[in-house]
Amino acid sequence: MAVAVISEFNPFHNGHAYLINEIKRLTNEPVIAVMSGSFTQRGEVALTDKYSRTKTALKNGVDLVIELPCAYAVSNAQRFAYCGVHIAKSFDSVSRLAFGCECGSVEDLKKAVFASKDSRVNEIVASKMNEGDYYPRAMQSAVRKIYGENTAQVFSSPNNILAVEYLKNLSDSDITPLAIKRKAVAHDSLRTCGEFASASFIRTVIRRGESAEKYLPSLPDRITYPANLEKAALYKLRMMSTFDFSLLPDVKEGLENRILNAVKKYNSIKEIIDCVKTKRYTHARIRRIITCALLGITEKLQTTPVEYARVLGFTKEGATLLKSCRLDVISSVSKADRKNKNISDLLSVDITATDIAALAYDEICGCSSDYKNQIVKV
Repeated sequence: MAVAVISEFNPFHNGHAYLINEIKRLTNEPVIAVMSGSFTQRGEVALTDKYSRTKTALKNGVDLVIELPCAYAVSNAQRFAYCGVHIAKSFDSVSRLAFGCECGSVEDLKKAVFASKDSRVNEIVASKMNEGDYYPRAMQSAVRKIYGENTAQVFSSPNNILAVEYLKNLSDSDITPLAIKRKAVAHDSLRTCGEFASASFIRTVIRRGESAEKYLPSLPDRITYPANLEKAALYKLRMMSTFDFSLLPDVKEGLENRILNAVKKYNSIKEIIDCVKTKRYTHARIRRIITCALLGITEKLQTTPVEYARVLGFTKEGATLLKSCRLDVISSVSKADRKNKNISDLLSVDITATDIAALAYDEICGCSSDYKNQIVKV
């Protein structure tokens, strides 16, 4: 049997190594990582390419890496979790889904899942959303009112919220959740603790040209800078109409008009995001919308069923796990393209995303690396 983890590894740091080691200590089973590729859930280009991150993960205990399709990798927590769990469930060998979270208690997470489905809670959430609040804060407030502070606290941190969504999507399967309590530092924390630091802190340090060696098993050879994609994003936004914006994920209730007005008025992505942001529409949500515009990801595409598992890399043991996958296993994009010229729209976006991410390095990289790069074998 095997344990699945849904990840970004952006970059793979000592906290991730701790998570993988804990999984193996507790289960003594191989690990399958369903990993975001060229872009991540915060709506930014990944720090370094997916093949480098795959290699680091495989060298530090992961046995098989499957790419989480980009359309879902840049989605909200509900869709991100749905797709990751869907791929994990497609492996008959997967008996557990492991994840790092702040509470570290599956029972507490189950209580939060139960609370989130309560009609009384959802009535309060709907009311608060109508008043302009955003979903996580509205949910925490509603759960606090009905179930008390302890259960409400589960909704106070991003990893707990993702964990709740994982459990919801596991409800129709025999896969057991395995919660690993996060060690030393909080999500997005600017503090460090010994050899541990948050991924966002590490990205900031590396992009400033400072050393982050103590927080990582290995340093990336080359890194991206989101600012390098700004002109490409502005060009794309200026070419779009109100109707084009209305087709993007999470664009509702006239938000397309607000975005178009901001695009016409401002000359930087930061100014556009600040202008569009409201209490309900957070910076992260607007960043994801802009990234979806850049990559051509529509609401329709982001709700397209995933029918393939794209292999990025494996160990010898990980290779055997592929036999248990019920999805169409893609080990070569070139072969998949030759086999079916109408290559999946989801896979096409993955290829496009990799080519656009290649523009984010100071020294621009070439196109078509998804066709050229071989599966990483460790």
